Amino acid sequence: MFGRLTPIVKYILIINVIIFLVQSLLNLPFSQLFGLRVVFSNEFAPVQFLTYMWLHANFSHLLGNMFAVFVFGPLLEQTFGGKNFLIFYLVCGIGAGILFGGANFTEKYQLKVDTESFMADPTPEKFSIYISEYKSRRFNLQVLAELSDGYYENPNEPDYRSRTINAVSQIFEITTNVPMVGASGAVYGILMAFALLFPNLQLFLLLPPIPIRAKYLVFIYGAIELYSEINRTEGDNVAHLAHLGGMLIAFVLIKIWKNNGTIKYY
Repeated sequence: MFGRLTPIVKYILIINVIIFLVQSLLNLPFSQLFGLRVVFSNEFAPVQFLTYMWLHANFSHLLGNMFAVFVFGPLLEQTFGGKNFLIFYLVCGIGAGILFGGANFTEKYQLKVDTESFMADPTPEKFSIYISEYKSRRFNLQVLAELSDGYYENPNEPDYRSRTINAVSQIFEITTNVPMVGASGAVYGILMAFALLFPNLQLFLLLPPIPIRAKYLVFIYGAIELYSEINRTEGDNVAHLAHLGGMLIAFVLIKIWKNNGTIKYY
């Protein structure tokens, strides 16, 4: 089974596993240092568009991504050639990170504006609106509500002013300063390329144990990601947009390579 591994796929697997083991065994803060931050974070660095895709949150995260690379990667590498497959993998991962970063900036920019507005002029009214707008189960809502009520009753009390400033600062930090990690953008790019190049290849699912054509399987994956992003639930910390971004980048890149003769559809 392992004999079917192609060189670039093998190196991708080895590098990801080694990084995960070093991070886990030595308890190193790789995710905090090299995970992708929102672009207005003080801890953001452009190199994170590359480094985030070599890190994983836990073993199941690593296993899921690397299993997909192991299953779908070799046939693509044989089709593209080693150099082009590596380019494809990196472009999908970096492109997914850039698209996610742009969407993340757009989504959280208003939070940044509202936070700066409150910090410049903290009032009970602004604090009440702020916690109502950005409430989350990650915060103790009862404590925030009691703090808001107390600030309304004591608007000139320095202690309440200080506590609300601290609360807003924490909400902003927790909401925006969470790094994104994982090779999923590149992996979903691999899935898209596989469906485009081998659309009618029969794959056999484990759960449920049925055969399915590659194009239908990838369509289902994409539909699930799109639905999950549109109907995002509280506590869902999966970067669905990065997954969709990887698929979009792969679609465009495959079209370009098809037109210039780098690859051919089957």
